[in-house]
Amino acid sequence: MTDLIEVQTSALAGAALDWAVAQVEGIEVAIAEPHYGTDWRLYQPESGGKYSPSTDWVVGGPLIRSHRMGFGIYPDGFFACVGLDDLSGCASGPSHLIAACRAIVAAKLGDTVQVPKELIQ
Repeated sequence: MTDLIEVQTSALAGAALDWAVAQVEGIEVAIAEPHYGTDWRLYQPESGGKYSPSTDWVVGGPLIRSHRMGFGIYPDGFFACVGLDDLSGCASGPSHLIAACRAIVAAKLGDTVQVPKELIQ
């Protein structure tokens, strides 16, 4: 494992946000280094499939239902809140999926999280 760095949940984006969601959801992910112009990214070793709930509706969409998300709209983005009885967390972001992922992380891990330093852009 790489070195971890503390980051505000509200500032998480890209692979760092996806990694934090994987930690909350208990999903095993591995980090793939950049190549051919790509950024750092996550994949699931078992299937080899990319793990990107903050940008892929196939992966992130079901999280909205399972966490009973509610949304609000800002002039420049979205606001999401987790609606489970034992968890509560709200966050904003430039898209529904980013706001939802940040809210999930905030609900379970709090206002700051530790993520692999390579994933911070």
